[in-house]
Order: sequence, then C-alpha cells, then structure tokens
Amino acid sequence: MSIVDRLPAKALYHYCNPEQFTFTTTADLDDLTEIIGQPRALEAIRLGIGIQHEGFNLFVQGPNGVGKHTAVLQYLQQKAVNEPIPDDWCYVHNFEHPHKPQTLRLPAGSAVALQSDMQQLVKGLSTVIPSAFASSEYEAQKKAIETEIKAQHDEALNELKKQARGYDIALIQTPTGFAFAPLKDGEVMNPEEFMRFSTEKQQAVEDHIKILQEELQAIMRMIPHWQREHTKRVRQLNEEIAEFAIAPLFHELHQKYESLDNVLAYLTTVQKDVIEHVDDFIDAEEDTPSNTLGITSTKPAQPSFGRYQINIFIDHSRSQGAPVVYEDQPSYNNLIGRIEHISQMGTLLTDFTLIKPGAMHRANGGYLMLEARKVLMQPYAWEGLKHALRARQVRIESLGQMVSIISTVSLEPEPIPLDVKVVLIGERQLYYLLYEFDPDFSELFKVTADFEDQMPRDDANNLIYARLIATLARKEKLLHFDRYAVAKVIEFSARLSGAADKLSTHMQSISDLLRESSFWAEDAGRSSIQAADVLQAREAQTYRVSRVRDRLQETILRQTVLIDTDGGVVGQINGLAVYGMGHFTFGRPNRITANICLGKGEVIDIERQVELGGPIHSKGVMILSGFLGARFARERPLSLSASLVFEQSYGGVDGDSASSAELYALLSALADLPIKQSLAVTGSVNQHGRVQAIGGVNEKIEGFFDLCQARGLTGEQGVLIPSANVKHLMLREDVVTAVSQNQFHIYPIDHIDQGIEILTGVPAGQPNGTGKYEEGSVNGRVEARLTQMAEAQREKCLAHDPTQN
Repeated sequence: MSIVDRLPAKALYHYCNPEQFTFTTTADLDDLTEIIGQPRALEAIRLGIGIQHEGFNLFVQGPNGVGKHTAVLQYLQQKAVNEPIPDDWCYVHNFEHPHKPQTLRLPAGSAVALQSDMQQLVKGLSTVIPSAFASSEYEAQKKAIETEIKAQHDEALNELKKQARGYDIALIQTPTGFAFAPLKDGEVMNPEEFMRFSTEKQQAVEDHIKILQEELQAIMRMIPHWQREHTKRVRQLNEEIAEFAIAPLFHELHQKYESLDNVLAYLTTVQKDVIEHVDDFIDAEEDTPSNTLGITSTKPAQPSFGRYQINIFIDHSRSQGAPVVYEDQPSYNNLIGRIEHISQMGTLLTDFTLIKPGAMHRANGGYLMLEARKVLMQPYAWEGLKHALRARQVRIESLGQMVSIISTVSLEPEPIPLDVKVVLIGERQLYYLLYEFDPDFSELFKVTADFEDQMPRDDANNLIYARLIATLARKEKLLHFDRYAVAKVIEFSARLSGAADKLSTHMQSISDLLRESSFWAEDAGRSSIQAADVLQAREAQTYRVSRVRDRLQETILRQTVLIDTDGGVVGQINGLAVYGMGHFTFGRPNRITANICLGKGEVIDIERQVELGGPIHSKGVMILSGFLGARFARERPLSLSASLVFEQSYGGVDGDSASSAELYALLSALADLPIKQSLAVTGSVNQHGRVQAIGGVNEKIEGFFDLCQARGLTGEQGVLIPSANVKHLMLREDVVTAVSQNQFHIYPIDHIDQGIEILTGVPAGQPNGTGKYEEGSVNGRVEARLTQMAEAQREKCLAHDPTQN
C-alpha cells in the first residue's frame, strides 16, 4: 500500500480571488432579477403553473431558507399581472329560501357599482313609496274600499234592525256588543213591564229574540270575511300604487344591467318583494286609522331593508391581473370562509351579510400559496382544502356542520365554483410522507418543484453571487460590499454548502451574514463593507452560539473527559463526531476503545447492547466482522470476541463515520501495536477495507485541532480523513496556517491499510504468494494472533470433548 502524502495547505481552503471581479463595490452592479441556482425547480414551477388541467397543482419542496417562498411568489406575480382579472362575487338574500343565500357573479369591478345602486334604490324607495301612499288619490281609493265594506256591514245590521222592529224588538249596541230588547210604544220596556206579560206573550218575544240572535250571529260570522276582503282589496291597492311608484326606479336599473341576466333576475325578485312588503317603506310613525270593523294595520316601528343589501364577497375593482394570495394562517375558516354571528339580547344571529370569504375565494381565478406544515397543523384544514379541490367549488360551512356534530339550523350559502392553482411549500420529508400515506395527494398535486441547496462554484456563478449580494444590499438598505468582502461571502457560502466547489443557495444564512457585516462596518464608521467586517460577522455568529462547544472543550482540558493527544495506546483511538445545536454544528473527539478475548467470532457493540447505538452505527460495526472474516478467516474460523465502546458517552450514538476508527482500534488490539494518540480519525469503511466519505469533515477536523491547539501544537498532531472528502475542505484560517507551518497535518486515506500504517508507524503488510502476510507487519501480527487464538480455542474444545480430535 502506497505511503499517504499529507495534504498541502492550499488543498484545505479554496480561496475566491477578488481580482476576478471588475467592480469596486456592489453598488456598481445591476440587480439580479432571476432566481439563482434553481433551473430544475424553475422548470417544474413553469410547468405546474402553466398547465391548466385538473390535479396539476404544485408542491414546492426543499430545505428551509433556500428562497422557495420568494422564488414562487416572484414567478407568480410576474405571470399573474398579465392574466385576466377574475369576476367579482356577491351574496344576496334568497327571497324564497332565506337560509340559502344566493351568489351573484359579476364582471370585475361591477360589485361595488351594484352595491351602490342598491343602496340608492332603497333610499329612492323610502322616498317614493311614502309619497305615493300620502297622495289624495290613494286616500280616496282606500276610503272608497273602506266605505264599501262598511256599507255591507251597515246594510246587514239595518236589515236586522228592520226585522226586529217587525217583532217590536229593538237592536241596541252596548259596550260589550249587540243586544235585543222588547219595545212598547217605540220605547225599550223595562224588565218589570216585560214580566207583567202573559207567559204566552213572553214566550213569543223570546222566540223572536232567538230568531234575531241567530240572524245577528250570522252577521257576526260575516265580519272576518269582510275583514279579509278589506285587507285583500287594500293590499291589491297598495301593490298597484307601489308597482306604479317604483317602476321607474327599477326600469333604470334594468337598463343599466341588461347584459347581466343573473342581475336582472335578482332585480325582478327584489321588485316583487318590495311590492309584497310595501308597508315597510311607509312611515312607521304614521297613525293608521281604525275602520268601523276594528281593522288596524300594524307596521314595524323600525323597518329593516337589510335584505336588499349586497354583500360584496370578492371585489376586484382595484385588482391588476389574476390574484396571488399567500395565507399565513391557513385555518379551516381562513381557507374555506366563515359565517359570522352578532349577539342580540343574548341570542346569536346571522344573515347573508355576515358571510366572509376565505383564502380560496380571494385566490379564485388566480394562485394560492400555502405552507404545507401550517395547513397540516390546523384541524380539518387539509381535508377542507382537498374537498374544495376535488369538488372544484368552495362550500362555506362550519366545522361543526362538516363533521356532523351540530344539527342546528344555520345559513347554507350557495357554493362558489373554484378555479385556482394551489402551491404548497414544504420540506422534502412532508412531500414524501403525504405521497406515501395520503392517496388523494398524488391526484391533487401532480407537479413537484425540488429546490437545490447548492449550486456549482465557478467564475460565472461567482459574478452572479456578487449581483445577488448587490440586490440584497439595496433591498435591505445595507452598505455595499467591496470585492474583497464579496470574496469572503462566497467563501462562506462554499463552507456552508459542505463542498469547496459548490455555493450554498441557503439565502437566509447569506442574508443574515450580509446584515451583520453591514452592522459591523457601520459600527466601525466605514462607508462600505470590507473583508474584515465579513470575518468579524462570522466570528460573532460562532461566538454567540458556541457556549456548549466551549464547555465540552473545557471538560476535556480539565481531564474530566479523557482524550489523549500524545503518546500511544493499544486498542485506543480518537474518533471524531459532529454535534448539532440548532443551526450551529461543531466537532469533538471521542475516545474509542477495543478489547479482544477468545470467543466465537463476535464483535460486540456495547452501545448497541445498552440501546444507545442507532441502526446505522450497528451496521458499521457488523461490517467490521465482515472485513475481519474476509481477510483473516478464509481457512479457519474467527475465534475471538471483541468489544467496542465510545468511552464516556452518555447519549445516543448513530452513524457509521466512526467505523474506520473502530476497525483501527480492533487491529491495534489484535496486533498489540499502540496507536498514536496525536492523531484522530474519521471515515466509514466497507467490507473490503475502503474508506468512504462522511459528513461534517470541516467541523471534525477543527474540533480536534482546537483541542490540540489548546494543549499546544507539537507538529505530530493531525487527522485522517477519507480521500473522498478532500473536495469538501473549507477549513478555518488558523487550521490552514498551522498546516502550512507543519504544526498540524491532514492525511487523505483511501484504504484501511494506509491508515493503520500512519497510526502505528508499522507497515500494514501485503499477502505473499501463499496468502500469508509479511511477518512483523500489522496484518501479519493480526494473522498470527488470530491463528494463536484459533489454536487455543481448538485445544479448549479438545479438552472438553476429546472425540473431536
């Protein structure tokens, strides 16, 4: 196996040359109008927004902070402004079924005009109708009706009086009604005189009175008929007068809206209702005289004309193009709409004027943007959204009605047809969970736009990034950046992306760095931002969130946690792990130890045994058994039992980035060779011994470097990393300086044999023609030890059962 060369300092950090830029500061650059680094996502957005077929709604996925919301909003606004303005929508009173308000669909901007016209109509009716009913002509016609009805009543009574007089009986009117009394010489006789009549004469009078009473009762029974006749004829008169009075007002509106059939139909029903309820428009304080029959018209003290109002549900009078709506609080009611109530005398009341639109109504005919996580967190909001998209209409109903837990009578507004493009924005995990577990999701959201979190780093993209910085500086009213500051921002972006040849598209982190850099430049009294300001901003960001890292470092320096950085120990190695605290990640060394004894070829993962190891870590440990068996147990079984443990680890352990370190520790214990504690190791390994790439390589190297620097750099310390991770290196300047001064070293490793040579200082050894490894080499010593253990295991078995010989 070839000797590994240490990485030179230039391989540890890929600088951005500020001389490639021709500008002095970003003030010289034009604003960036396009979205950078997202060609795949933008193509998907173009398709999802452009295709006008059912189910082609859009799910925009990607990590938070990469500008998904901004990119989609910018694209939609640019497209929507050139699209037709959708229609206005109104709710009006349903005169046949008041609990089912009706919709009116009007051309954009017409709803406000109709509402104003209806308000003026009510005002006109309130003037015209009372005037018509106060006219002498109306009073004369009404008086004639009353006189005619009264004449019928009087005629019947007079006929009864005439019949009574034929029997010498009088019809008299008392406070309690009508009564009959016998007459004598034309005068009503008193009871004493009547009692002096003979019995036969008294009986004759009583018989006559009985006949007359029956006639009187027949007349009384006619009074309700006369009352109904009076009411009917007065109502007919009122309708005729009202129709004649209001006809000009409605004719004017019919002419204005003659092209809108639905408005004409509505005006016709309003006209009919006005005629039927004309009493509401007559002055409520006007005294209505009682006629001779005791008929009195009753009118409400405060007539309400609310049923003639127009509830402007959606108004596009000021819109330019199709609507683009982002709903930040996508609750069920905020999406679907709601019916509000008002409290009167302890009772909740509602009507069609209290119907309020939701985001889907406001976005109808355009685009609706929603955060997927927020929609899913709101009760029934996701189901309400899906139901509306499937039905292609929005039906406003309360949650209680939707889940059938409320059966009280309420409004049932007419549904509104839905024509909207919905854009859900969320993380990748949400997309795949919904796709897997919700069968409706794939039918309703057929297009996904996947946002990248990195983009290639080259001269062209560097200039685009500089324009991005200029754009953000103007937008946020920041100081402008000189070319050296821009270079530092680009280097930070590469570090953030996790690869030296990439740039991050995480705009949130970049914007925060720009803001903080501007703050420090202003604090220093500079007119533009320099490289030192960017570096200060980065250092300040790290310092604010590094308390836990510093406390952990302190526990190592105080030897509370045991980590060696010099000397050599058999079966002990410094592994490297990455810790995440919010958005801050840092590396820290961990001591890994290995012990071996006679056994059945098992490699015991102590972390796994106590349920502190995750499945990926356990997989990495099992790979070690495969490597040992393939290399050293082709002719004999492995007769060892090995245990591996992360010392002083009190939490969960997962990932396979320590598998190479664990294998080194095992080989060291088997070969009885000490491992240099001045070195730390990271990298996963496969069953063939090849070292594989891991994540967080920069943080891991810097974590071990910080410990070595705190104890004093000796020139022997360093880190072994997978060769595949070299392209990811963007190390801190102090690490690069130490490497350039040969105070610290980075070793790129391809194979486990390369690493064990560096760690032990002993050649790994290659198999000879017979498959045996060189004596004295690491592999030779391991092979000899395993052979010795196999023989010991065999002797032990023979001692227990001699028949196996």
